[in-house]
Amino acid sequence: MLSKKTAVLIILILYLLINLYLGIRASRRSAKENAGSGFLSNYFAGSRSMGGVVLAMTLVATYTSASSFLGGPGLASSFGMSWSWVAGVQIGATFLTLGVLGKKFALISRRTNAVTINDYLRARYDSPAVVIVCGVAMVVFFTTQMIAQFIGGATLLQTVTGLPYWAGLLLFGAVVIVYTSVGGFKAVVTTDTIQGIVMTCGTFLLLFFVIHEAGGMSSIISSLDAGNPGWDLMGKGEYGADIAALQPGALISFWVLVGIAVLGLPQTAVRCMGFKDTESMHRAMIYGTVVIGILMIGMHLAGTLAFPLLPEGGLESTDQVIPYIVMKYMPAWAAGLFLAAPLAAVMSTIDSLLILASATIIKDIYLHYIKKVPVDQDDSDDPAYADAYSKVPKYSFALTAAIGVIGCLLALNPPDIIVWINLFAFGGLEATFFWPVIGGLYWKKGNSNACLASTILGLAVFIFFNRVKILPFGLHEIVAALIVSGIAYFAVGKMTEKEPDAEMLRKCF
Repeated sequence: MLSKKTAVLIILILYLLINLYLGIRASRRSAKENAGSGFLSNYFAGSRSMGGVVLAMTLVATYTSASSFLGGPGLASSFGMSWSWVAGVQIGATFLTLGVLGKKFALISRRTNAVTINDYLRARYDSPAVVIVCGVAMVVFFTTQMIAQFIGGATLLQTVTGLPYWAGLLLFGAVVIVYTSVGGFKAVVTTDTIQGIVMTCGTFLLLFFVIHEAGGMSSIISSLDAGNPGWDLMGKGEYGADIAALQPGALISFWVLVGIAVLGLPQTAVRCMGFKDTESMHRAMIYGTVVIGILMIGMHLAGTLAFPLLPEGGLESTDQVIPYIVMKYMPAWAAGLFLAAPLAAVMSTIDSLLILASATIIKDIYLHYIKKVPVDQDDSDDPAYADAYSKVPKYSFALTAAIGVIGCLLALNPPDIIVWINLFAFGGLEATFFWPVIGGLYWKKGNSNACLASTILGLAVFIFFNRVKILPFGLHEIVAALIVSGIAYFAVGKMTEKEPDAEMLRKCF
């Protein structure tokens, strides 16, 4: 008779292998169907063929991470539904991203043959300095985030199955690296779609078993009223609005960090370059909003309702709440299916970062600044560029795998510096890209000087206030960074104003 941990491990391994198979299969099919679109467009943008469901799911999977299934719901078990104020802003992320960026990026990327965010910045600002500064920032922050995600995936496998940390890292890392490096963007969005479905099903599974095992809603509410006053959003006692994370300044900061400022995240913005048509975008806006709503509301509700099921002495960390509930109260089959959800969230984050880091180095730096291939050509028949293009597939596969392997190796024993860099990696990307992207799309007078000033000052302010905690009212450093970088973008743009280039206006407006 298999133990519960062994059964769960088998289910998770099967899930990983299914993702590997389907990701590579989808990529090969896409390569055959879109053979005329060129390697770069197919590998890094999936030949711009995403429909509404796939677009919605890949955005959802990219927004969510292990914290959506472990950290956030764990905190909700202590703070109650008040913590939903923090997570709830993410519900509109897909609608906001596609509404603000979707149509413009789709049109511009087709005019300029862009498959990365730096392709857009190059076409918009016509500056090697902009592309290199933003490219370096992207690779650094992406690599940092990948290391943290590798650690999260390996730790999850270790915690719930008893597998050694290094073995979990090897298994988890190998699957993600292989299907991403071999399959490219199409493999990423295909597996993201699977993972989005798994995450949704996992949320309903957890809710069902929490309510069932705790004796129904009446029993749960009685236990919560007695043991966790203020759980119901009314802000009573130590679990209500008195906690620092729910002060107005902190709430505004969270809403900026995981709400408005996600418009500056390259890994989500690039999705706007890969959908098929306007109808697909409109469907994705609806589907994505519904799915993120289910995940955020459902998981935080489950975390809140799990309070009566926790041991009397509590657990060492709120991160252990959901794994504890799953392994103690759910049967093996349900536990395996649910735990595939946080694993899916981690995988979907890594594969998106991995493919974009590779694209930044191969297309934005190698082709354009080392081989000097024309910006708007892809797999050109011109003999002068044939040699450069012939090596791109091999280099892309190898580099994507190499970045993933480096992330895995660093995750085995991460240096101390990774700990604090990871805390601002997410916000660092927003400080780098928010105004260059938004200002570039909607202000014709924005130029390379404005872009560089915004990026450099935004990053400097972000890092400074991250290290020196002196902002008032509990504000997060991302708020200060975006204010300063925004002022810099428009002030420098106005001071260095010149007549916009006609070719740039044609392509980007």
